[in-house]
Amino acid sequence: MNKLKELYARIKPYLPNKYVAVIVLFAILMLFFDKNNLLRRRHYERQARELRREIKAYEKERDDAIKQLEDLRIGTQEIEKIAREQYLMKKDNEEIFILEED
Repeated sequence: MNKLKELYARIKPYLPNKYVAVIVLFAILMLFFDKNNLLRRRHYERQARELRREIKAYEKERDDAIKQLEDLRIGTQEIEKIAREQYLMKKDNEEIFILEED
């Protein structure tokens, strides 16, 4: 308790009255020492922004898959294209050359 009185005695000349001191102390506590302080808030906002980016990427991936599915339902050329590109399937009279990039 004596330490608090000493601290208050040092700070008193800089503060107009005790109400301002209480408000400043409350603001400091809320901004830096509270459970939902300023640093955590920034961290959560950054996390939310990253999650929103991920959601957009997954939505784009989903839209591409839906388009590909619609193309597969339409014709056999798309089925053949996917079979050749993704699963390396070939016709009986063809050869496949796989080129790897370094």
